[in-house]
Amino acid sequence: MPDWSYHAIFRPLLFRLPGHIARNLTLHAIGGLSRVPGGTFVIKTMGHMELSPILEDELAGVPIQCPIGLSGTLDPHGTAHKALAQFGFGFIEIGPVTVREVRNDAPIERDAECEAIVYPDGYVNEGADAIVQRLRKGTGHRLPHFVRLRPMPGSSPREALIEQQELLEKLAPYAAGFYIDGLAEGWPPDEAIAYLREVRQLALAAAPGKPLLLYLPQPTPLGMLRELTDTAESFSGVVVGEALREPGTRRERIGGGAEALTAQLSQVRLLRESLGERSTIVAAGGVHQPQDALELLAAGANSVQLHSGLVYAGPGLPKRINEAIIHDRIRQTTEPQPPSFWANWGWMSLLGIGMMIGGVLAWLIASTSVLLPYDETFLGVSRSVINRFNGHIIHFMSHDRITLAGTMISIGIFYYQLARHGLRCGLHWARTAVVTSCAVGFSSFFLYLGYGYFDPLHAAAAAVLLPMLLLTLRGLKDHPSRKKPGVLNDSVWLRAQWGQCCFVVLGFGLAIGGLTISFVGITTVFVPTDLAYLGLTVQQLAAWNDHIIPLIAHDRAGFGGALFSLAVAITASALWGVNQGESWLWWTFLWGGLPGFAAGLLVHVHIGYMDFIHLLPVYIAVLLYVVGLYLMYPFLVGRAGGEKH
Repeated sequence: MPDWSYHAIFRPLLFRLPGHIARNLTLHAIGGLSRVPGGTFVIKTMGHMELSPILEDELAGVPIQCPIGLSGTLDPHGTAHKALAQFGFGFIEIGPVTVREVRNDAPIERDAECEAIVYPDGYVNEGADAIVQRLRKGTGHRLPHFVRLRPMPGSSPREALIEQQELLEKLAPYAAGFYIDGLAEGWPPDEAIAYLREVRQLALAAAPGKPLLLYLPQPTPLGMLRELTDTAESFSGVVVGEALREPGTRRERIGGGAEALTAQLSQVRLLRESLGERSTIVAAGGVHQPQDALELLAAGANSVQLHSGLVYAGPGLPKRINEAIIHDRIRQTTEPQPPSFWANWGWMSLLGIGMMIGGVLAWLIASTSVLLPYDETFLGVSRSVINRFNGHIIHFMSHDRITLAGTMISIGIFYYQLARHGLRCGLHWARTAVVTSCAVGFSSFFLYLGYGYFDPLHAAAAAVLLPMLLLTLRGLKDHPSRKKPGVLNDSVWLRAQWGQCCFVVLGFGLAIGGLTISFVGITTVFVPTDLAYLGLTVQQLAAWNDHIIPLIAHDRAGFGGALFSLAVAITASALWGVNQGESWLWWTFLWGGLPGFAAGLLVHVHIGYMDFIHLLPVYIAVLLYVVGLYLMYPFLVGRAGGEKH
């Protein structure tokens, strides 16, 4: 469920459902996907979250892959932890955990205007024994767990100490570290501080070597913060809590827009000033866009945790924050020297140019003579003989070959652009897009043999272009993008999500079309509208010349394979490459789409093959193409505004 599908499709539907139903439906859907064979691969493919070594850090001495954590309250039963671990998180909070289960079936409420979630009871959890049993079975991921230990509602400090000792002993084998909660119980300050000191001593015996972080509820008064400074210094760090409790209740409000962020920033700055640089600070709330995370990190936080931001900004938020952090860390470093043209990316540029030249030549041939000499040799008849038998056959073959030619030109434009702007800069997603598309394209050559017709020209082209692909693969290295990513959830970004959705749907649609055409080409060869246009049956064609169907099948299968190859390039670029300011990608979509669509539409007009059902997929594809370009233009080419959505 990437951002483009979340905002365009799923969020409008989910926000019509009650909060607890929407949450359970979402978590069970992505959690279920992660547990089927290949499910995590699908999740990774849709998001393409590659954690860079630049992001590696530690949290209170625990190595983490990136400084972004997942709040425990978002998925209290761990239903989707295996899936969420693929989103770009470095650690996962589990909790709150109490010694016994706490239930509350009251509805979860959303305050969409303030981007907040209101939980009926901040203590709700399965209880220690159930959580231990779940962790013992395995979580399906390798991210470290930080467990938040909370006293039972209404516990006295003495009762809470006994509970904490039990929790520490049970959960120590499964926790990388602990958050010690309890300051929200309303105890007198001196009793609360004494409680924390005794918990610290208990942890040294029950969970030796495990870092303990003090969990501060929202809001913690300034005076209380100052009193806690000495105690906090004896802990490994501090967590600035995510929830604001409603007075006199156990209801907790998470999120809240600019006000929540301001409160987090204020406490983080004060804690960093008081505790110095050695203590770890986790900002557990207030992050709804990458800019929020950057501000908290700049204020002194070592890491942030996400909760309500995932609900309102979308599941791509961790990836967007990671990209912003990477840019923030490398912007002062020296830009690496780009590889020489002949090192790798230049060969892919030449392959793209070769595809464009081949497509132009194929278009010229298909719009004039249509048949090459070896085609006529294979058929045993000339073009004039075919026209005397049926004047539509040559036009029909021209239709297949011109659409193939336009697709080849489009592929060439994508390859050239992905090489020049992607491979040359070391963008991992561009390499994946090019290599996958090329693998599909070269493999589709064997479809030409489906009916036993060997095309020497296609074989020669493949023989020339394949070494260019192999030379491209030499010494490719990944580098993070040095362009500043979008850091705001503004209207321009949201609009781009709809445009991205159009192009992803277009890519998948073209892929289905390419596979369908290839399958038809190597099986039945014709669809009913083709035979209606020709005015012949398959049997009549075969009876007249038993080589005509293999020749047409060769054209159809070849076009289907090329279309699928183009679809892979479009889909990969739309899934992974849409980032603010990447104007080259917008122009790639524009110029890369024009030859294919122009060929597909103009040739049908030229030969009079205008069946509405036959052309309906093309009309839909053109609509997605135009709307997608329109919606993404401000984000990719123009300047994104600063209005927060």
